[in-house]
Amino acid sequence: MEQGTHWSIVNVRLSRVVPLIIASATIGFSSPALAVGTAAGTTISNTATASYTDPGGNPVSVPSNNVDIVVDELLDVTVATADAGDIVVTPGSTNQVLSFNVTNTGNGSEAFRLTPTSTVGGDQFDPTTTSIVLDTNGNGVYDAGVDTVYTPGANDPVLAPDASIRVFVLSSIPAATNDNDRGIVELTAAATTGTGAPGTTFSGQGQGGGNAVVGATGADGTDRGRYIVQNATIAFTKTASVVDPFGGTTSVPGSIITYTLIASISGSGTLTNAAIGDPIPVGTTYQIGSITLEGSALTDATDGDTGSFASNTISVGLGSVTGGQTRTVTFRARIN
Repeated sequence: MEQGTHWSIVNVRLSRVVPLIIASATIGFSSPALAVGTAAGTTISNTATASYTDPGGNPVSVPSNNVDIVVDELLDVTVATADAGDIVVTPGSTNQVLSFNVTNTGNGSEAFRLTPTSTVGGDQFDPTTTSIVLDTNGNGVYDAGVDTVYTPGANDPVLAPDASIRVFVLSSIPAATNDNDRGIVELTAAATTGTGAPGTTFSGQGQGGGNAVVGATGADGTDRGRYIVQNATIAFTKTASVVDPFGGTTSVPGSIITYTLIASISGSGTLTNAAIGDPIPVGTTYQIGSITLEGSALTDATDGDTGSFASNTISVGLGSVTGGQTRTVTFRARIN
């Protein structure tokens, strides 16, 4: 009777302990924080303990078997443009750079295959991608001859969890493009282990010997970079007005010719190092100090302003002129 009573007590105690052991193991296994934050290949070990007091009043502990769980590798990646806006280009330009950040958002070290696509639609022209370049020195800026040209399958970037790499996509712009045309290039980064629907499993291919499991991104990420054509063209006209010594407009010796040179810039781009030059016509003599720009007098000497007269030619530097602007230069010559 005493023995039966003793086992009843033990059974009661164990019946209270075992559910706690099972509950503890279930809670630990289902915690999402471990799946996201713990490095792939990490072994999670757990041993439970049941305890009771024997008939002699002695405490007794009974360990469970050890349970080891290897954390699988989660395959996730994001791609994001690193450009603040559209990259300004001109028709026919080459090696035009788009910048992207590729980030491993999984929990294991992973290699990623990079693929550009320029035929995506929704734009006015298709850039011709000439190369992908990896930011070797990590300064975030494309350095020709320093950064490494990417070759698919040969130097796929390998990223640790949460690590990023700057990737540059270089393209040529078709010559037959118009002002304000846009061209789009997509960059896709895909885990070399595999991609697919979230939850797709690649048995035994995860870091540390576990499985590799496709995460929420499908193990591939894509973003777009954009080029915009900003072109400028110049229309240049020259007119002349004459005042003769008699107050009329006849072209006789002694008459003064005022030449007006007008540069009109159209388009949304900018012309750099723009300048106007005009040789003094044969049969005339330049009138000293007569050069003007936008109505303001310029000196003939090569000095602080942008005008000069040398080798019987007037010259005026215009600098950088944006589309929609006009520059007007005048000077005078006397008919010999």
